[in-house]
Amino acid sequence: MADDDAYPHFWRLLDENERAQAEKMKGVLQHKRYVEIHARLRQLLSPLLNLTPEKIRIDKTEFGKPYLVDHPEWVFNLSHSGSAFLIAITNQCQLGVDIELCKPRADFSSLVKKCFAEQERDYWQQLPDNQKIAEFYRFWTRKEAFVKATGRGLALGLKQCVVNPQQPSEFLSIPVDCGLPSTWHIVDIGTGQDFCSALVTDKVISAVQVKNLNDFSL
Repeated sequence: MADDDAYPHFWRLLDENERAQAEKMKGVLQHKRYVEIHARLRQLLSPLLNLTPEKIRIDKTEFGKPYLVDHPEWVFNLSHSGSAFLIAITNQCQLGVDIELCKPRADFSSLVKKCFAEQERDYWQQLPDNQKIAEFYRFWTRKEAFVKATGRGLALGLKQCVVNPQQPSEFLSIPVDCGLPSTWHIVDIGTGQDFCSALVTDKVISAVQVKNLNDFSL
């Protein structure tokens, strides 16, 4: 496990835009975690693209989704929550991942009402109380991974992305302009009992390389 001595190395791998974004962060921990996850992404991409990490050019779409300027055939997505982060890389598809620390909240019911479709809400409400926290995050990460995969984020509307409660690897319905629900695939990723995470893509899941790092080094 690396310590703060790794920070200068991680920092050198970032481009000007990433450094500027990192410098906007007021919290020291948030800043260091941003630097590490983006540097580690570059390290993972480097052998795939046959480029040194610092030479990789990353930009963002109109809706803020990052992409590789010189290698648009390769796609990646990342997510972090608490002390864990997740990176997924593949090619020739749309891809999204999400990880969440499963912590109690006072507003679960209001979030379910706002962000879950009727079928999801009915399923969640009939669960025993001791299962509701974990199941909320399982549905949330699947839906969040989908809107990230489309590149449109939360603006797409989580309520419009309906996971099948009886077959959680499938969507019952999605926005019309996102294609057919059967095109999209969901995989829950094992990240330990304190976290829930999911990956969504429009290609065969086995072709996706996922890097799950349970703890930040810095």
